[in-house]
Amino acid sequence: MSSYKAPLADMRFALFDVLDAEAQFQRLGFTDATRDVLDAVLDEAGRFTETVLAPLNPVGDREGCKLDVSTGAVTTPAGFRQAYAQFVDGGWAGLTSPVEFGGQGLPQLVGVPLKEMIDAANLAWGNFPLLSHGAIEALLHHGESWQQEAFLKPLVEGRWTGTMCLTEPHCGSDLGLLKTRAEPNGDGSYSITGTKIFITAGEHDFTDNIVHLVLARLPDAPAGSKGISLFVVPRERVAQDGSTGERNAVRCGSLEHKMGIHGSATCVMNFDGAQGYLVGAPHKGLMGMFTMMNSARLGVGLQGLGLSERALQNALRYSRERLQMRALSGAKFPDKPADPIIVHPDVRRMLLTCKALIEGGRLMGYDAAMQGDIAANSNDAAERELADAQAGFLTPIVKACLTEWGVECTYNALQCFGGHGYIAEHGMEQLARDARITTLYEGTTGIQALDLLGRKILAMKGAGLKAFLARVHAFCEENAGNESLAEFVGPLRETATRWQQLTMQIGQRAAGNADEIGAASFDYLMYSGYAVLAYWWARSVAAADASTHPQAFKDDKRATARFYFARILPRTLTHSAAIESGVAGLPELAVEAV
Repeated sequence: MSSYKAPLADMRFALFDVLDAEAQFQRLGFTDATRDVLDAVLDEAGRFTETVLAPLNPVGDREGCKLDVSTGAVTTPAGFRQAYAQFVDGGWAGLTSPVEFGGQGLPQLVGVPLKEMIDAANLAWGNFPLLSHGAIEALLHHGESWQQEAFLKPLVEGRWTGTMCLTEPHCGSDLGLLKTRAEPNGDGSYSITGTKIFITAGEHDFTDNIVHLVLARLPDAPAGSKGISLFVVPRERVAQDGSTGERNAVRCGSLEHKMGIHGSATCVMNFDGAQGYLVGAPHKGLMGMFTMMNSARLGVGLQGLGLSERALQNALRYSRERLQMRALSGAKFPDKPADPIIVHPDVRRMLLTCKALIEGGRLMGYDAAMQGDIAANSNDAAERELADAQAGFLTPIVKACLTEWGVECTYNALQCFGGHGYIAEHGMEQLARDARITTLYEGTTGIQALDLLGRKILAMKGAGLKAFLARVHAFCEENAGNESLAEFVGPLRETATRWQQLTMQIGQRAAGNADEIGAASFDYLMYSGYAVLAYWWARSVAAADASTHPQAFKDDKRATARFYFARILPRTLTHSAAIESGVAGLPELAVEAV
């Protein structure tokens, strides 16, 4: 069985040495977010995830969720409901929510290490509270005051959970095709009718109520995505004074049978005239949806990170213990019958690949959350604008790259086990299966790529890219004469310059043929991810050198950065070449031949 130990030392390095989080929080007005408080949060989150959630991970995979078809009730795996009760009692549900609704009012970034730990310990369990955060954000930004009062307090406290009900059987990423209807009742409420699929935590036994955020069409809705409205539809009816009533006309019709995350309830939800309330303006539901989706996409990126961390920890342990053959250069442990496999270069390649992607990816994900905190709380309008642009720009990169790397890292970790990795008892095959979904839900990698290139770069004129590149160039200028960083600053500068060139080339070609965007989008996304990591690895070495950490810690950061620049950053050359081949490099296939 795989195990998990929260990587608190590296989390603290990312937060305090590299991102200078404590000073940033104080500057943004989070006076309670002191180092002592943050250290206590990290320590207790580590204890909870290691001792409560991690042991339940194989239980959830083995038992799965069970549906009572006669009632539509869903029973979660043994121990899941009790773990959620401990989660709520510990105050974790409202860690970063506003104080006025019962939360602790800490920055969003403080919740990011907690989210990483939860997903590493037990991804399936972590899906139950995941979408409550998106529902809270949607109601905070778009809900009426009575809706906030009635729904936010129980959501923030964790007494209720939330969902996002977007996808329909015929309608995935193209939400303009959705058919769910919303008929006005004449009393300010609406009757919602339709079927939604792939609804995470759509039904469960954790809480007394579940708050569904549902996309539907009003009778006078225009066609396409401009005719979508957002509604809040609770499982148990909620009046405008916050009181709950009879069961609403919403029910789980079936549970999906999945490759992984068996302990997570993935539901088909049937709305049969269920009572709901309009959130935001009519036909403007996509605004609320994007609020939820951006929150969820960052959260799913952290799922990839957490799974990668757990996989690496177990692969490292096994590679140090497993004796097989001798090192090619001669026995390293002559007193043993064979050397541990960690001495073999190819095993080190796999382990170091995971390590470099995880530690660099952690900074990328944490920084995206910090940009969101700055955008929401800075007193400087210009700073808010720059941070908001960067948060939007980084979101599809974080979601796509951390999950794609999650698949790569769980694969590499399993590979270190050899045939034993394929055996269920070691727990590695579960991590690999669970990781696969992260590249798919909340928008596939292809959708993230189109969002990045088509929307964040071309439609929005690359505001976020420009702001991020300004940071890169500033770092390179500040360290232009720093010999200890020269091996990183030069390649980083070249990568950033090439990034700008590729962006210009794509824009020019897309002006003549919009298909150039789709042809380049995936490779542009991955190039961007590796470029962002190059920046964070250079920053990591600089931060480690300036810190009071032991020399061994500093040497480890430098060695991993060297590996990244030598072995992983060159992947950008392949992506660059693919981008330059353009749409001509994708020969057309006759539809009837596919």
